[in-house]
Amino acid sequence: MAGTPRKILHADCDCFFAAVEMRDNPALRDVPIAVGGGVDQRGVIATCNYPARAFGVRSAMPTARALRLCPDLVLVRGNHERYREVSRQIQAIFHELTPLVEPLSLDEAFLDVSEVEHCQGSATWMAQWLKAEALKRTGITISVGVAPSKFLAKIASDWEKPDGLTVITPDRVDAFITALPVTCLHGVGPATATKLDTMGIATCEDLRGWPLETLLERFGKFGKRLFELARGIDEREVRTHRERKSISVETTFHHDLPDIEACKAALLPLIERLAERIERHGRPPLDKLFLKVRFSDFTLTSLECQSAIPGTALFHRLLEQAWSRSAQPVRLLGVGVRLVSADARRQLSLFEALSDQASVKAPEGALGHGLDSERGHTPRQA
Repeated sequence: MAGTPRKILHADCDCFFAAVEMRDNPALRDVPIAVGGGVDQRGVIATCNYPARAFGVRSAMPTARALRLCPDLVLVRGNHERYREVSRQIQAIFHELTPLVEPLSLDEAFLDVSEVEHCQGSATWMAQWLKAEALKRTGITISVGVAPSKFLAKIASDWEKPDGLTVITPDRVDAFITALPVTCLHGVGPATATKLDTMGIATCEDLRGWPLETLLERFGKFGKRLFELARGIDEREVRTHRERKSISVETTFHHDLPDIEACKAALLPLIERLAERIERHGRPPLDKLFLKVRFSDFTLTSLECQSAIPGTALFHRLLEQAWSRSAQPVRLLGVGVRLVSADARRQLSLFEALSDQASVKAPEGALGHGLDSERGHTPRQA
């Protein structure tokens, strides 16, 4: 039914890890708690409940800082197997409603309910059913956003947290987007927000006043995305299979690494762990290597290079470049690989098939190999 607005839900569990801990230990319900690593392990906060957020505690915050903000904060180490089990229960409820479920993490997912007849086809009633069933079966509250597109559904799910339900009907889309702060747009981080602010852009209505050409000039390809989102354009479909784009490992050290030699020594076990993880994922084709370094002042540097082989020498070279940027003690190191996309793999398979076909058709010796390795040119068929 061309032209019929889609019905997209974005379901997001409220402070998921902390919610599971509070469910299983009622004594934690009314006190500030956080799931994460301890100060002795240079830990960070994975998530926290709303009483803790009232003190300014946030996810990804160093535990030491969280305890300074909230001295009475109760730290819980967490049980990830238990979280995964609760997540499986909630995802099963999603699949009772529709097979078109796109999990984003353990605690959130997109659902396309455009063709679902349950609840008389009302996306609002479906969202209410999801919330009620999740609470009844798992004891976890979820916030749900309902909208004609993924980006608006995700914004809506966060609009009235916790335990929220926000519905953006097609007739409300334009008014909602017009007043929307640009900081709510996916991909607009602090740097982009600052740049937009210098241009006098605070809302999507302001953003609409700028031509596409100017946005492309100032923001590159992300300028096109800004142009579209400010007009409510988001045609992304709910994907039931999410393609893995990278594989990585990292570690935060108990004590800062003082110099580059110490960093190189710490890099080797990380590279070995990365190789094991690549093996577990079936050795997918690699596109790039990348390295992440967080220094003692919490500044973060990341570098990458083109390579299909995660060799120690290349990671050392990236580390040397990163060290040259700051040359101060290091608290975190990470290494990873970016994978060749499925589209690129399909194109490569097609190319190889055509090359093989050319080799079969060509006179003996006319082509040699299917690819001229010195010049990198695809040979023509004889």
